[in-house]
Order: sequence, then C-alpha cells, then structure tokens
Amino acid sequence: HGKENVDSRHNRGRGGETTRFHTVNVAQPVRFSRKCPTGWHHYEGTASCYRVYLNGENYWDAVQTCQRVNGSLATFTADQELRFILAQEWDLEEKTFVRKDQRRFWVGYQYVITNRNHSLEGHWEVAYKGSSEVFLPPDPIFGSAMSEKENVLCAQLQCFHFPTLRHHGLHSWYAENCYEKSSFLCKRSQTCVDIKDNIVDEGYYFTPKGNDPCLSCTCHNGEPEMCVAALCERPQGCQQYRKDPKECCKFTCLDP
Repeated sequence: HGKENVDSRHNRGRGGETTRFHTVNVAQPVRFSRKCPTGWHHYEGTASCYRVYLNGENYWDAVQTCQRVNGSLATFTADQELRFILAQEWDLEEKTFVRKDQRRFWVGYQYVITNRNHSLEGHWEVAYKGSSEVFLPPDPIFGSAMSEKENVLCAQLQCFHFPTLRHHGLHSWYAENCYEKSSFLCKRSQTCVDIKDNIVDEGYYFTPKGNDPCLSCTCHNGEPEMCVAALCERPQGCQQYRKDPKECCKFTCLDP
C-alpha cells in the first residue's frame, strides 16, 4: 500500500531472460459504500438495514414478506434509531397514504387490549417472542377501522412527508385493525453486498461494492475482511484504454 506506483518491474526468469511486468493500478485504501441490498437504508448504530414496502398488505402478510427477505417488521432499540427512520426520504408513492403529507406503515408491535369498559386500556408488546428490543411506543391513537371483537391491534408508525416536519422527528403511533392493508417497514441485519449487488453469505469470498473490482474479501458479520487486491497487466497493443468498473483486469481499447 505504501509503495510508489511502478510502471514496470523486472524479474529474472529461469533461462536468464528478463521478464517485464506492467502494473496498471496499485492497491489503494478502499471505502466500502454499501452494507445493504439496493433499496435498503443502512444505520450504523444498529448495524441494520431498513426498507419500506409499498404493496399494501395486512399485518400478517407483511410479517411473511419481511421474513422472506431474512428480516422482520421493524422494532426499535432506542430513540436514536427511531429518529433515523423518521429522517429518511422513503421512495414512496403518494397514493399509498391517506393524506399526501403523511406516511403510515406497519411496524413490529401489537397493542393488547385488557379493558373495554369506559375507555380502551391495554399495553404494547413486541410482536416476536424472544426479542431483545427495549423501546416500546407511547399510548396509541386508535384507528378508525378497529373491530369491537378484536383484543389485539397492530402498530402503525405515522411520519410526515414535509422535510421540516420530518427532521423535527414528528410522528404518531396508531393501534389499527391488523387486517387493514398498509405499507410496512422491514428490518434486517446488515449484510455483505458484492460489486454486482448480490448478497453474500457469511464466510464466502466476494468483491465488495467500491471502486476496486480487483479486490477479494471474506464476508464476516456483514463486513468485508481479510481483503487481497490483484494488480493487472496493461493490455497489449493498446495505448489508450478504459478499465471496466465491475470486472477485474477487463479493458476496453480506445485506440482508433
């Protein structure tokens, strides 16, 4: 890493002849740009990825959709994580919301009703047993579609579209009928993503996203580690050329 760029290197071959090697790029410190698949937002504080799904689904179908992408409906460990979610500019269509300035989506909590006498009383629970999440929402706003027979309601987080409201962290919690259809927020652990946007399993070799397609790393806990860089020989018979940004040692000759 610390050596100067060398245009040619000479090694003595077996028969005494000189073998000339041309180096095109010397390995540079690499900054890895992605730890989440395309469409997901990364938060360093929890080493997690988040994505809003537009297709309106009831709560139980949303749970299964998140599980199919190795995640779950989002729950939050602290206020900082929730503020990160509220500050994001999610790529959503306005038709998915009741009002253009508001956004509501299922998250991983349920409200258990314990008393229906004079007013609804109950408490929030994390929807998944064994979860270590510690953040529970405050008292909810009860949705208009709730049924008198249901004793379990499902959580919707409402945030706002306008940047000034979004960055001030304004939001509301709704306890809604679980069979209503809504957008939803999935959460999964950060992962290794290769240069072609494929997800890489733990322990496998891959080329991480970045500016060096000749880098080979091992995926460990969602991070590229033990990386090795290759150096490419200059293409023969070509004075001007362009390196392929995603294929190691692949060139396009620009000569006439």
